[in-house]
Amino acid sequence: MLAETAVDTTAIMEERVSHVPEDQVRAHVYSLLGALLRNPADQDLLDLLAGIDLPQDISQSSGEDFANAWRVMKLAAGRAQVEAVDDEFHVLFIGLGRGEIMPYGSWYMTGFLMDKPLSLLRGDLKSLGIERQSDIKEPEDHAAALCECMAMLINNNADSAASRHFFQNHIEPWMKAFFTDVGNSNSAVFYKAVAGFGEQFIDFETRYLAMTA
Repeated sequence: MLAETAVDTTAIMEERVSHVPEDQVRAHVYSLLGALLRNPADQDLLDLLAGIDLPQDISQSSGEDFANAWRVMKLAAGRAQVEAVDDEFHVLFIGLGRGEIMPYGSWYMTGFLMDKPLSLLRGDLKSLGIERQSDIKEPEDHAAALCECMAMLINNNADSAASRHFFQNHIEPWMKAFFTDVGNSNSAVFYKAVAGFGEQFIDFETRYLAMTA
């Protein structure tokens, strides 16, 4: 794991779907966010986002702010140009030496890269049997990698306590602040909408996992 993952959200988010298990939607959203944060969105992903809606029951149960954030991201995807999204992604997350925003848990939690939060994360990943692939250069606390891990834990029907521990220790402490910073960046256009949805999803996950504890 901890590699680039394919995203197939069409089946669970098409408007015609009347009921989809909530955990399946959660896993697909994590995969989607992982793809958006791993690489610049390509035309296929933008077209997918522009053409799908949340299932009605999910939209109702998740709250108006969550549903509105999805609609804003959908509209942004329909208006976005691939070249502009690519440029935006590189300014925000890569840059010359570093981007405007540092998408790493250690950075947000301690102000340093490769710090204690990363060591703790690696310990938890090892206990879950998740290994970093040799061709992946980013550290495991990259926002995309953490979203991919949560998607995998949910899809593999992992013990709910394990996925809750993973979220509460490695995502909840910092990722909403990360999305807030992305949304506040003057360089963010398409990714401002992504960030707004990301903030709402982290809020949703916090409530959901507390409710199901």
